[in-house]
Amino acid sequence: MAKMMKIAGYGLALLVAAGAIAWYAIGPQWRTFLSNPPLDDRVLQWTQSQRDSGFALSDKLPIIDSVRIGAGDHVRPLPQGEPLALDLDIDAYLESQNSAALVVLHDGQIRLERYGLHQDRHKRWTSFSVAKSLTSTLVGAAIRDGHIGSLEDKVSDYVTALRGSAYDDVSIHQLLTMTSGVSWNEDYQDPQSDVALFNETEPEPGETALLSYLKRLPRAHPAGTVFNYSTGETNLVGILVASATGKTVSGYLSEKIWRAYGMQQFATWVTSKSGEEISGCCMQAAALDYARFGQFMLDGAFADGQPVVAEGWIDAATNLQVEVGREGVRDYGYQWWTFDDGAYMAGGIFGQAIFVDPARELVIVTHSSWDDARGVSAGQNDERYGFFAAVQAAIDAEG
Repeated sequence: MAKMMKIAGYGLALLVAAGAIAWYAIGPQWRTFLSNPPLDDRVLQWTQSQRDSGFALSDKLPIIDSVRIGAGDHVRPLPQGEPLALDLDIDAYLESQNSAALVVLHDGQIRLERYGLHQDRHKRWTSFSVAKSLTSTLVGAAIRDGHIGSLEDKVSDYVTALRGSAYDDVSIHQLLTMTSGVSWNEDYQDPQSDVALFNETEPEPGETALLSYLKRLPRAHPAGTVFNYSTGETNLVGILVASATGKTVSGYLSEKIWRAYGMQQFATWVTSKSGEEISGCCMQAAALDYARFGQFMLDGAFADGQPVVAEGWIDAATNLQVEVGREGVRDYGYQWWTFDDGAYMAGGIFGQAIFVDPARELVIVTHSSWDDARGVSAGQNDERYGFFAAVQAAIDAEG
């Protein structure tokens, strides 16, 4: 009996030891996340701790579905350049931003690369609305490929399920500039807002979940008259691209950019209840691949020596198309935020960005987990713009 109890004790000890080893092996992000897991996929309601780890795990969680964006066999090199001399305390800045990644490319070379929150150059991080700028770029590709005729075409010409809805007379141009006039509430603090609820919709038979939600929305303004920031608009841009090309958004992105330009690894895209990409949000990719996308834009949107988008697309997409008219908010192109000096930015909540400055051949990527979605409470958004300006000044000082 004593011998059996001793053997049982050894077995229990081995199980405890194996459990401890497994718990350690899953890594600090999983350990943090599993110690206080969220109840569902509504990331806007996650706690700070859940965001700090969960933004790196979005395509690994059983509560979130995603599809893969395939990379190719070759990787576009990003050579190491001279360290950038900045007149600020980088460590203090990273801490203040609660930064997961910070990358600066200049003339195609890495001048600064830093990570936090247990991230590194091989790990993916969610993009939030940075994905909008990639989705809009696929419209430029679809025009070049002959799948879309003109930006003045009506959305309902390609997405016939919208005929009879508030989107019936909306042009593709109005969709890209978020001036459709269709009602949408983007309040990240309101659990009953459209941006919080659209992915909770049960799709109608034969329809995608996104379309089932969007086609019910009422009109708030005449089309083309009022800018209203709407993730719903870009979700519809993705449906438009898929309908026009006959390909999935993730597949078309892989074909036209991810493989052709030479991203280092596959990315992922979060999907809705009915399996289509939520194209206004939530790609997951490595920081260096987001930087490569910025460089792709600087390179004139060429891949494999061939233009990917329609002629003139980059100038139109990344310059002022509509004045936003809100203090502290930049103006808008085709799903890009525009700056007066010719720079432009793909931006996402909680501190995600691809900042592109053509005049300086500069790309800056930021991944963060801010205190609040817009980075207002702790001044993190303004601080980030200050960092962009500091990098520009450092490049100018080099002559």
